[in-house]
Amino acid sequence: MKIALTGGGTGGHFYPLIAVVQGIEDICNEKKLLEPQYFYFGPAPFDPSVLPEHDIDYVPVGGATIRKDGKRTHFGFFKLAFAVLRTFPKLFSVYPDVVFSTGSYAAFSTLFCARLLRIPVVIYDADAKPGKVSLWSSKFARWIAVAHPDAAAGFPAKVKDRMARVGHPIRREIENVAREGGHEFLKLDPNTPTIFIMGGSQGARAINETVLDALPTLLEKYNVVHQVGNSNLEEVKGISSVALRNSQHADRYRIFGLLNALALKMAAGVTSLILARAGSGTIFELASWGIPAILVPIPLDVSHDQTENAFSYARSGAAIVIEQRNLTPHVLVAEIERIMNDQELRARMSAAAKEFSRPQAGRKIAEIILETALEHEPV
Repeated sequence: MKIALTGGGTGGHFYPLIAVVQGIEDICNEKKLLEPQYFYFGPAPFDPSVLPEHDIDYVPVGGATIRKDGKRTHFGFFKLAFAVLRTFPKLFSVYPDVVFSTGSYAAFSTLFCARLLRIPVVIYDADAKPGKVSLWSSKFARWIAVAHPDAAAGFPAKVKDRMARVGHPIRREIENVAREGGHEFLKLDPNTPTIFIMGGSQGARAINETVLDALPTLLEKYNVVHQVGNSNLEEVKGISSVALRNSQHADRYRIFGLLNALALKMAAGVTSLILARAGSGTIFELASWGIPAILVPIPLDVSHDQTENAFSYARSGAAIVIEQRNLTPHVLVAEIERIMNDQELRARMSAAAKEFSRPQAGRKIAEIILETALEHEPV
């Protein structure tokens, strides 16, 4: 059995593929099935080290983003056409039993070729508002998995009988937090509540700047674990050292570029409240941990997806949303104080997060993929 995986080059598209592979591995181990061969068709993988861990062969096919401004639009279509021509012989040579896609334009060429070759397709869309490639590929996909409760309304009515809301596939190593050892691991006072700032890279700058301005005030009451993104680490270290030069509570601050899986579990295990962007993967990680959140979506002129995701999650009661234009140190501190001073509110937010989370999404999609592949596999 052969399974092709495809999706964009970001972590939000890449890691769900890995979580689904883990689900397939678990099912094969339990049912004593011969494990499939895996092939990742796409741009450079977001985390190349993960592929050999799961015996996934990388098949570079690239991709292109369609631009919306005049001549560049035609150039974008030309690049997509070139990607299709490059992908077709590679997909034909592998000829998988099923193609699984997490969307984005990087997946287009593989999905297009799969349709030409009559290879069954299973797609997953993580956002509250489905992406264009997911909408297009839903017309011929065998199954459509979605994460958000609002996503189904964005698909055509005629595909609803092939759709299931499964939640978001999360890698098993971070699906549950570490309930013990986190304070010792991070060298933090267990008697002081902890705020976790989950920044990434490109989208972290605005959050980092506001947090740094508010940091002396926050540290008077809280530990702060601050993930700033690898590209921002040295800059934020320098600014924070100046900001905390005369602080009596500088030892309550921990700064990281990107936390590995173990450190992420440890940090989440001691956290009372998280401040984060609103990528779908991030939201479902927060939900699986059951931790109340403040979400700051990337502005609409950069990404509509995060705003849709943030308000979809906030409607569940698990989070509050601060739009970036309203994010000031005063507003941030006031919202943190409001949530942290209301134990009943935090309990309700935590319960709402758990209800939203839909655990074992990776395994649910894995079952669909295996069923589809077995139907296609020649006897």
